[in-house]
Amino acid sequence: MTLFWIVTVILVLIAGAIFVIPMYKGKEQDDVASRDELNKAFFKDRISELEEENSEGLVVNQDELVSELQQSLLDDVPMQAKQQAVGISPLMVLPGLILLVGICYGMYLSVGSLNKVEAWQETVSRLPDLSKRLMDDQNAEPLSDQEMDDLTLALRTRLHDTPNDATGWLLLGRIGMANRDAETSQGAMLRAYKLDPGNPEIKVGYAQTLMLVGDPNQGDFARQILRSVVQRDPSDVRALSLLAFDAFERNEYQQAVSYWTMMKNVIGENDPRANMLTRSIERAQARIDKVSTVDVSGGSVTDKVSAVDVPADSVTVNVTLDPTVLLPAQGFLILSVHSADGAPMPIAARRIPLSSQFPITVTLDDNDSMIPERKMSSLSEMIVKARIDSDGNVMTKQGDWYGQSDVLSLGASTIVTINKQY
Repeated sequence: MTLFWIVTVILVLIAGAIFVIPMYKGKEQDDVASRDELNKAFFKDRISELEEENSEGLVVNQDELVSELQQSLLDDVPMQAKQQAVGISPLMVLPGLILLVGICYGMYLSVGSLNKVEAWQETVSRLPDLSKRLMDDQNAEPLSDQEMDDLTLALRTRLHDTPNDATGWLLLGRIGMANRDAETSQGAMLRAYKLDPGNPEIKVGYAQTLMLVGDPNQGDFARQILRSVVQRDPSDVRALSLLAFDAFERNEYQQAVSYWTMMKNVIGENDPRANMLTRSIERAQARIDKVSTVDVSGGSVTDKVSAVDVPADSVTVNVTLDPTVLLPAQGFLILSVHSADGAPMPIAARRIPLSSQFPITVTLDDNDSMIPERKMSSLSEMIVKARIDSDGNVMTKQGDWYGQSDVLSLGASTIVTINKQY
């Protein structure tokens, strides 16, 4: 802001100079020029009159009269010099300068959005603190929606000044993902990927964005990126987790079991996530057994959900459809977990193809968190929303059917009935 005020002072000084200089210089020159032109015109008119009078015989001594006329013209020169010596009093200029400054700053203060500029600068100065809070896994208090907006603004400002900061674009992409802003997330992640295509963190984030957007044309490319990460580092749990859930959603249950098994071997049996992975493997194995049973008997099998205890770090959702809901021919069921205050930004989400039969029961946990730095288990209370989407894009559209739960605690189970429409 200091530079801004210095620039405004310089501009006002320039405007003041444009106002004052003509009053001291231009007026004198204009007055002198006007007086010269007037004297010349008077002299020529008088000469013409003398010639006319001489032709009529009214003038006896024409030469003497012309000499007197010339002498009177010369006598007027000191009067011009005297007038030029008369200056303009500073007291005459001062009111105009005060009015000029008052109008300039008054107009800016009234219509120049000074408060917004100051708020913007203050937000930019908070970027390190906001970034640290977002990336801190031990942070008990997640960023509010307003703080996430502030972080986005500060990041955009920094990236405008340093457009080749791959880490900054990665962070902006994660924020866009958390805010369900698919366009911002995909654009930022793509920019980060182009700047640093070998960074595993960026590759996983870009692949996750492509999967979240749900574009079938990009799905194979996202899986190819994740496989390259796993090939380089088989212990990358994030890449394995994304591949496992993607395989499960595509009904490739055997692949899902393989990836979850690899994850379990990486983290070890003593890791708190091991039990969750065991349940995921059992769920995928049950689907494999179910498909095998159908193939052998040629009949149909109804997917039943057994009554099991809900893990303390997850939430189980049973999704049902109101009879009035019309499902699209193809699409996805999108489940999202939100903070108890109803904030639109989801903490965790999962996309399930509509090929699954309703009612459907799903367990959401930290593996479904939108970004690793904001885990679902950090919420003591939450709201679960379910939405039918025709293209799998995380952005809500007019006409989407949805439903949501009441506030529930972590480790509880709930029933969500889809019965409302945007």
